[in-house]
Amino acid sequence: MSAIIDPFKAIADPNRRAMLIILSQGSHTISSLSRNFDMSRPAVSKHLKLLHAAGLIHVHRKGREKYCHLNGKGFDDLKKWMGYFDGFWLNRQKELVTSKK
Repeated sequence: MSAIIDPFKAIADPNRRAMLIILSQGSHTISSLSRNFDMSRPAVSKHLKLLHAAGLIHVHRKGREKYCHLNGKGFDDLKKWMGYFDGFWLNRQKELVTSKK
């Protein structure tokens, strides 16, 4: 699934970031994720739909339950953007050290 929602918009919310952290530890049902938050199950479902639309998670049905897990490929744009700034700050630090010599 290609991203319908900008992944940066998806991670803008602290609840969604927390959901991604939890999912980094393994697959969870919507019910099990809901127990970690002070919000209704439908509210958790809405957050998960947005994460899915951004391509950050996969959701699959197994029996009556929906299981969510991270989609590694969905993080590519985020990694690329962060990688640019990792390199920028590393070069900036090197320039500062060199200019002090």
